[in-house]
Amino acid sequence: MTKRLLSGIKPSGDLNIGGYIGALRQYVQMQNEGECYFFVPDLHAITVPQDPKELRERSRQIAAFYIAAGVDPVKNAIFMQSHVSAHAELGWIMETQAHFGELSRMTQFKDKSDGKDTVSSALFTYPALMASDILLYQTTHVPVGDDQKQHLELTRDLATRFNNRFGEVFTVPEPIIQDVGARVMGLDDPSSKMSKSNPNKSSYVLLLDEPSVIRKKFSRAVTDSDMSVRYDWDAKPAVSNLIEIFSVFGDLSIADVEKRFEGQGYGAFKKELAEVVVAKLEPIQQRYNEIIHSEELDNILKDGARRAAETADKTLRAAKEAMGLLVF
Repeated sequence: MTKRLLSGIKPSGDLNIGGYIGALRQYVQMQNEGECYFFVPDLHAITVPQDPKELRERSRQIAAFYIAAGVDPVKNAIFMQSHVSAHAELGWIMETQAHFGELSRMTQFKDKSDGKDTVSSALFTYPALMASDILLYQTTHVPVGDDQKQHLELTRDLATRFNNRFGEVFTVPEPIIQDVGARVMGLDDPSSKMSKSNPNKSSYVLLLDEPSVIRKKFSRAVTDSDMSVRYDWDAKPAVSNLIEIFSVFGDLSIADVEKRFEGQGYGAFKKELAEVVVAKLEPIQQRYNEIIHSEELDNILKDGARRAAETADKTLRAAKEAMGLLVF
């Protein structure tokens, strides 16, 4: 069977370099490994309140970043989740297969609902929609971060349960887990994931930050008193986080980064780190600005949705037939 890969970035905020390391660069690599579907999960975004104008703009931004980072829209389907109706329809079918207890154990639901007076039912059931996203395309491999492993396990369980009950309809997907950069931490606190929700703006680097801003943020990044550029997450978490960022943006191994800055201290290390990040982001920013409000992006998304629907509709029809729903 052809290797099929699917992934997407939720349009819920401005992308930081963690989004590049954990997703965008992977997408560029993945497109040479098999048939790929890259979507913008806008239906997932509305599980919590969204400003309609901001949601529309952020959805376009995510799609534009896919292309700006190097994802080929001719080779791959790039589309909005809401433009392929099979996602929502199979999502309901997956809800009928998911158990209340399974959804109750989802840690992301617990985190996002904690302390809230009101929570939408969609926030509780959206792992079933996430499963449908994956299963619609007979996806064989899914890149997952630390915070998504639980959801992929549920997807695998639902696919297996459905296949056992109704016959072989869905491919059971395998995870792709990064070794380096799977979780980029804040520049001010290596114990917390890099996030724009941090009130300290120096804790994160956005993909659209100007070079001068990027240089200033890295110059302020916390380190330690040891002064050696050495990779050791237990003893040197802040420096290890910066080394991983350098490794990705500088296209060097961890060992090569350590060797390069042996005996130089943190000043030279942080200065060059900023430069490799700036060098990688500048062409991405240029292409992003060219396409973000263009008719080209509209056409790419329309074509991507059409191509995605061709595959998704076949899977949906097979699932409905297997369950005994009347299909003409």
